[in-house]
Amino acid sequence: MLRSGIKSKQVGQCVIALAAIALAFSSQIAPVDAELSCEQAPPPFDDPSRVEQWRGRGWQTDFCHTTIPYDVLFSGEMLQGCPFKDCIPAIHDPEYDTIEGASNWLQPQSPVIAVALNGEAKAFPLGILISHEIVNDTLAGQPVTVTYCPLCNSGIVFSGQVGEVVLTFGVSGFLRNSDLIMYDQQTDSWWQQLTGEGFVGTYAGTILDVLPSQLVGFGAFAEQYPDGWVLRRPGGRRYNTNPYARFNYDSNDSPFLFNKVPDPRLRATERVLAGVIAGQPVAIPFHNLAEERVIQPTIAGVDRELVAFWQPGNASAMDQSNIDLSRDVGMAVLFDRTYEGRSLSFTWHEDGHFVDEETGSHWNIFGTAVAGELAGAQLRQRIAAPHFWFAWAAFQPETWVYGQDS
Repeated sequence: MLRSGIKSKQVGQCVIALAAIALAFSSQIAPVDAELSCEQAPPPFDDPSRVEQWRGRGWQTDFCHTTIPYDVLFSGEMLQGCPFKDCIPAIHDPEYDTIEGASNWLQPQSPVIAVALNGEAKAFPLGILISHEIVNDTLAGQPVTVTYCPLCNSGIVFSGQVGEVVLTFGVSGFLRNSDLIMYDQQTDSWWQQLTGEGFVGTYAGTILDVLPSQLVGFGAFAEQYPDGWVLRRPGGRRYNTNPYARFNYDSNDSPFLFNKVPDPRLRATERVLAGVIAGQPVAIPFHNLAEERVIQPTIAGVDRELVAFWQPGNASAMDQSNIDLSRDVGMAVLFDRTYEGRSLSFTWHEDGHFVDEETGSHWNIFGTAVAGELAGAQLRQRIAAPHFWFAWAAFQPETWVYGQDS
């Protein structure tokens, strides 16, 4: 059964791995202070012909407004990953399969971004997102934008609404710190995927609302949401393949299209469960999570009782050419460990669940109590997601790292 129609637009042969078509950003935009007008702006904005060059490339961006210092783009922090706007085509009219239908082509370990809102749940396979990076959709009647940046391994779901305005997003072709730069089709403003910040254009300084989501194996999603919907593969393309496999990107200590020295506290492409908690950036390495299964961090200056769950069953999208044959990197989610004002302490149980010591209830990776006194209860999820360390640290250099910082 289909939930909506599909309109899949092919854009020549351009939709290939950014790594295979990397180009230097030869015509870098020079951002200016948001308070300046174009008449007051430094080059190239004081040169109408330069602005017209960008207009000729299809950009209607208000280049007079930015949050990025003038010299940042000239430092090489921003690069062009593919040649033109929409060179990687976002999905704007997605179709969906039932769990049963999706089981014909997905495996239990196939990685998906799961998001649920007001009783409706959808899964977005990375085997599709790696070729499109953005899906514009609605969930429970609300506009949502699902994003995945392969080079940063960052899957984030945003509200598609800013104030009273619904925005739809596309792929700009630009990267900053290897991270996808999105643009909105309404104003051509540029947005940073990893932070959700508009940084050039009409919406410079605006932060998109992030919605809770989980990067999990399809099998875990199907068990949690048996009536959920799964993004259907658009026609005309081979999916569930990793075009970056030949670069050994999943274990590469020299990230592609990244012109900074990676933060040395962790290996560049170490996966971290990372978010900003009470104003403090936090990262929990996956190697710690895989070893301990349950981590209840105490973070200096953060008055929050947190718990991170990890369990196996999720394949890397950036390892082997066939994503389903890739190594199991597991899935991790961060929660408040209080329920109805009661603090809970968790341990890993051999049956594959997490057990709280206070009631003996069993909980799954989604923070749902599936058995015991608290069966049916739901922990509050914190906004945190798996990212490659180098990318997260580039945008959040003051990050507290579990196992290294007291």
